[in-house]
Order: sequence, then C-alpha cells, then structure tokens
Amino acid sequence: MPEDKSSITQDDKVFAALSYMWILCLVPLLIKRDREFVQYHARQGLVLFIAELILSVIGMIPVLGWLVGFFGWIAATILSVLGIVAALVGRYWEMPFLGSYAKKINL
Repeated sequence: MPEDKSSITQDDKVFAALSYMWILCLVPLLIKRDREFVQYHARQGLVLFIAELILSVIGMIPVLGWLVGFFGWIAATILSVLGIVAALVGRYWEMPFLGSYAKKINL
C-alpha cells in the first residue's frame, strides 16, 4: 500500500528521481531501504537500467540492431524523464512495459 503523500519528504523525492539515472539507481536502492516511495522508484530504475544494458548490446548488431538500439534509447530516455518528473512531484508512477517487472523484484 502506498505511503501517505504527506509522509514523502523532499529527500525521498530526490533519491527517487536519482533512481532513473542509469547505474545511479543502485544508490537509493541500497541507501534508502526503509522508504517505500524511494524503493518503488528504485526498482523501476533498476529494471530500466537493465533494459538499457540490453539495448547497448543489441545496438552493436549492424543495421537492425542500430535501429532497435536507437529507438530503444529514445524510449528509455522518455521513460527516465517521466520517472524523474513523477518522483519529484511525489507520485507513484508505473512505467509502461517495464513496470510489471519492477513489481516482481524483492530486495
């Protein structure tokens, strides 16, 4: 059950936003283990980071991989920006496509 919005601090919002910045998703995942809001966004950031790593490998394949990688990176960037904005306003937001995988992570 999501926390009451009034219990989400500015510090929580900043750490949650940090979750969507590539490998920096590990910082809130490890440091703010007791904050549900931060962990929610950190899990999504971790899934997005893994997807970006996969896109990097796919992007090494000539022609088709370049196209998939290019459009995949555009999608990942859009998801990152949307996640950062949602985190900074203190909103729980589920990423399309990848959000369901984030729910399955138990740390």
